[in-house]
Amino acid sequence: MKSGSSNDLLVQEKAEYLLSQMTLDEKIGQVNQRLYGFRIYERVAGQDSGEDEIVLSEEFKEEVRRFGGLGVLYGLYRADPWSQKDYSTGLDGPLATKAYNQIQRYVIEHSRLGIPMLLSSECPHGHQALHGYLLPVNLAMGATFHPSLVEKAYRVCGKQMREMGVDMALISALDILRDPRWGRSEECYGEDPYLAAEFAKALVRGVQSEQVAVVAKHFCAQGEGTGGINASAARIGERELREIHLPAMKACCEEGVQGVMAAYNEIDGVPCHGNSMLLKEILRNEMGFQGVVMADGVAIDQLDSMTGDNVSSSALALRSGVDIGLWDDAFGKLSQAIAREPALEKELDRAVLRVLTMKYERGLFEKPYIEESSHYTTYHYDTYKESLQLARESVVLLENKTGLLPLAFKEIKTLAVIGPNSDEIYHQLGDYTPPVSKEDGVTVLKGIQKMVEEYGYETGHHVEVVYAKGCGLMDKEEDEIAEAVSIARQSDVIVMVLGGSSSRFGKVIFDSNGAAKSGEKVTMDCGEGVDASDLSLPGLQIQLAKEMFLLGKPVIAISIQGRPYALTEISEGADALLCSFYPGIKGGEAIAEILFGKISPSGCLPVSLPRHCGQIPVYYNYKSSYRAMDYYDVEKTPLYSFGYGKSYTNFSYHNIRVEGANEKKKAKAAPNKQFTFSKTGIEKQGIKIHVCATNTGKMDGYSVLQVYLRQMCSDTVRRVKELKAFKKIWIPAGMTKECTLELKAESFSCWNANMQFVMESSVFQLHLHDGEGLLHQEEITII
Repeated sequence: MKSGSSNDLLVQEKAEYLLSQMTLDEKIGQVNQRLYGFRIYERVAGQDSGEDEIVLSEEFKEEVRRFGGLGVLYGLYRADPWSQKDYSTGLDGPLATKAYNQIQRYVIEHSRLGIPMLLSSECPHGHQALHGYLLPVNLAMGATFHPSLVEKAYRVCGKQMREMGVDMALISALDILRDPRWGRSEECYGEDPYLAAEFAKALVRGVQSEQVAVVAKHFCAQGEGTGGINASAARIGERELREIHLPAMKACCEEGVQGVMAAYNEIDGVPCHGNSMLLKEILRNEMGFQGVVMADGVAIDQLDSMTGDNVSSSALALRSGVDIGLWDDAFGKLSQAIAREPALEKELDRAVLRVLTMKYERGLFEKPYIEESSHYTTYHYDTYKESLQLARESVVLLENKTGLLPLAFKEIKTLAVIGPNSDEIYHQLGDYTPPVSKEDGVTVLKGIQKMVEEYGYETGHHVEVVYAKGCGLMDKEEDEIAEAVSIARQSDVIVMVLGGSSSRFGKVIFDSNGAAKSGEKVTMDCGEGVDASDLSLPGLQIQLAKEMFLLGKPVIAISIQGRPYALTEISEGADALLCSFYPGIKGGEAIAEILFGKISPSGCLPVSLPRHCGQIPVYYNYKSSYRAMDYYDVEKTPLYSFGYGKSYTNFSYHNIRVEGANEKKKAKAAPNKQFTFSKTGIEKQGIKIHVCATNTGKMDGYSVLQVYLRQMCSDTVRRVKELKAFKKIWIPAGMTKECTLELKAESFSCWNANMQFVMESSVFQLHLHDGEGLLHQEEITII
């Protein structure tokens, strides 16, 4: 809660008074989120009205009776194979709002003090509900380098959730991708802390502008797991934690984020759910966080492996700063913990006060129900085009060796579309995805067919599109390869769509927290619980690709993926290569537009791609104390590095100048320009880099400018390069635009040997890049 105004004080007074009237059991009920909301109801056919009705479960009613109310209900609208909710069994349309009001009414009427419940819902890349507005996954959003577009897209999600009564949106925003073997790579915005922080701020602004609280997850360092194994130990010290993994959370706090979810992993031996230094000292005292801390699913119970006792686990989590549980048994036993340790009730009171404060701030006591109407608002992709635009801007052009792209439509008679990801909509959507209607989804095959039909109508030229799957995604049956070769041999151009999938819509067995059990996966090679020891394309895809290359036809390879793959063989054999992290429900339309030149690709890699799994880690911002990827048997660079991405058009850059207070130009004879700034001047004004960019090509397009710094001397080991600013600029063909990128004092600061965040007197190299490489270099001295 943000305090200061009279209204804030009134809310606090109301919450404190209500807390003073509560019994211990009622308090405990407010910090529990034990129920799987999708399991508390059954949808049945109405006997009189003919409309479906909702029957509430005895489990739900017993929970309300036990605690004299309900603090938070999770996942009422969740729909996916784990929840076993679809269009016939789940909540959709007017029935959704009707069910919400029915459940809220039951809670209030069976609460002695008339306390309403909060509703939390998953929204990792769009609302995980029937007809939920879906976006490309985070890794795709990171590839756009366009936070303001992400903010607009999340406003749509926020508006939809608000109208459905959702109070808290659980959104992946904090994880940094440091090991691509991790199955949840897709939930990260990338490998860079600054990039991730900018996108984290954008989603918080977008969702919370629609009066839905964001619960940012996961806090903290989950992307640093040992061996890329989900929820494994982050074996890092405080410096790595602060430099890489905390900036996104700090950025969220600056935007007033109202919730955060603790991560499963431990950091240097201390589990996040039992880490008071993390949840209290850093999060609340340093960052000024005032919202609620939520546990991850059954995570408090997992503390038993350390405490040896479920009651002790509840006490540890509460004492460490967890306010709300999730599906665990432990927080239901807090009365036993308080009986052992009476002083613990003060910690409980603090947590309950935060929950009650959020309920008052959200106006639930005055207006607990949502409007019911037969005219249900739909958020369709044809009306709300932000999801499609994100897909367009997320596709990364890695290779275009012969200028094959964009395709010359009139020169093609037959186009072969080959590969296991050509026509599988769920392979484009990522993990945490609800069922989608067939008419909404556009695969690559369907996108190409639609584009060919439109261009054919406009030009009078007919192109035949032929298709063969070629092989399964995961299986190793070779039967379909021969058919694909036969079809491709008759074509002029081959579009080969490879990659992976996080689709739960297959033979998947789930753990108690909804994660896939990797030992049982059939349709997934990525997603929560699906970690990989190898980064090669799964199944027979490499074999299929080699057969395509042998035909001597022009080959365009597209990899639709949830994690970075080692695409070395594909990169070497294909004439053109596109990388598309799960681009969402309209991803096939976006890719087809790029193939035929309707738009120019503008995505840049948010994560480096390795040549081989054995190179890991290949992130670009490694420490300067060693030679990264220095193996005798492989080239000493990533296959493609962070920030890389080609365009169909060309840009020239000129009038590049650095501007700041207390600037003194040094000797003209120096090989590079050198500037000296005082710390005071940097603190007051920062530094501005002015750039004029001209689109010298024939297509309109985006230029993606990136500013990196390297600190040349320090009392700690610095990184070889760190992203400090970026800007995406739309420039029509033949036009020039001037833009300014700003570096503030924080950009030049680091955690020194005493773990203080300070600006040191030092020399910095400033590098200005676009998607294809270095444009300009300056040397800056700060005294």
